Amino acid sequence: MPVELVDHRPEAALPIHLVGREGLDSAGLPQPVVGWARANGFSGEAGRTLILPGENGAVAGALFGIGDGESALALGALARALPEGDWYFASDLPRPDLAALALVLGGYVFTRYGKKPGKALRLALPAGAGGVDVRRLADGVFLARDLVNTPTSDMGPAELEDAARTLAAAHGAAISAIHGDDLLARDFPMIHAVGRASPSAPRLIDMTWGPSDARKVTLVGKGVCFDTGGLDIKPSSGMLLMKKDMGGAANVLGLASMIMAARRNVRLRVLIPAVENSIAGNAFRPGDVLRSRKGITVEIGNTDAEGRLVLADALALADEEAPDLLVDMATLTGAARVALGPDLPPFYTGDEALASDLAAASLAVEDPLWRMPLWRPYDAKLSSKIADINNVTTDGFAGSITAALFLKRFVEKTPGWAHFDIFAWNPADRPHGLTGGEAQSIRALERVIAQRFG
Repeated sequence: MPVELVDHRPEAALPIHLVGREGLDSAGLPQPVVGWARANGFSGEAGRTLILPGENGAVAGALFGIGDGESALALGALARALPEGDWYFASDLPRPDLAALALVLGGYVFTRYGKKPGKALRLALPAGAGGVDVRRLADGVFLARDLVNTPTSDMGPAELEDAARTLAAAHGAAISAIHGDDLLARDFPMIHAVGRASPSAPRLIDMTWGPSDARKVTLVGKGVCFDTGGLDIKPSSGMLLMKKDMGGAANVLGLASMIMAARRNVRLRVLIPAVENSIAGNAFRPGDVLRSRKGITVEIGNTDAEGRLVLADALALADEEAPDLLVDMATLTGAARVALGPDLPPFYTGDEALASDLAAASLAVEDPLWRMPLWRPYDAKLSSKIADINNVTTDGFAGSITAALFLKRFVEKTPGWAHFDIFAWNPADRPHGLTGGEAQSIRALERVIAQRFG
């Protein structure tokens, strides 16, 4: 990590003073520092860093503006603003764990293809922050980011399986995968149909960890490693970010990393349908009718709505053992981005207690979420004249809601189910994350799982 956490403050560590909006006079700073700040037009505005000069041109510390103090994650900007060296927080922190996590997350750089690593900063762990937990959460976030940032040439279905196997080996989890035509023999026809046109065989990755008699938590992640749109081909502009269409898989692997590293008392299962939605003579077509694992027949109204098809087969398998909690994550619809933008993922659930827990966790760990309704009247929009259901609607309205309603048909036994329609991408630099792949919702989910299952 470019930002390293150290348990004890080194002697040469420099102070970081947090200053609220127009709060210079109340921050307890020496008068020369206040004068320097005023001379540089610094008044505690949110997100601004001011380096303090010392003797002989040395750095003596830094001021950071927290504005009205709404976001601890805003402190992530310090990872890119501070000079290299040892630092510590000289101000009281209402959320020391989030402050430390923010700096670690803000220092992330994806270096696989030659990008230079960020500055080497060492931060003395603030009092009240758990260094092990901060590192564990950061590791999960970084895993998700790395997987999303890797282009499909190096992160196709086979490589995604390799990444899952690497994670499983690190934590002693069991893992298996069903490949190619074996998907038909094992009754996963929609996963096979979506992925069969790619030279990299479609597959269902299945990882399990934890005591067999513990309560069951199952995570399902959409692993579409690239989405051309299929025969309903996307325009070139629509394909530019399609390496991130496996963002649901990346995020459930990041969440699984957090859970296993904490040794949670759960029987964890991770299911990833890993495919590439390609174009070839054997690609599935608009107008085809696919049979699903659950027996529901699906008319294909659009081959670019493929994510819900592979998720449906995986959800049907997950639902067969009725886990205590079932979560699916997917970069599923552009409609979710239109409704809520890139930073605020919608989630859907019929479990009121789970919805309440997720909302509280979202606020507590600054991992934004927004509940959207499983609006039953819209279910009729998915009707088909020749099959049980269509994979899209004809009017284009409420696309994220109708996608969630589609998935809901494949979950019958598990009351504690939630669907997350995530973006998995920062379209612009944010304090705690640069432009690129992003972990969304998994820190909130990890908190809920910790509270519910220990």
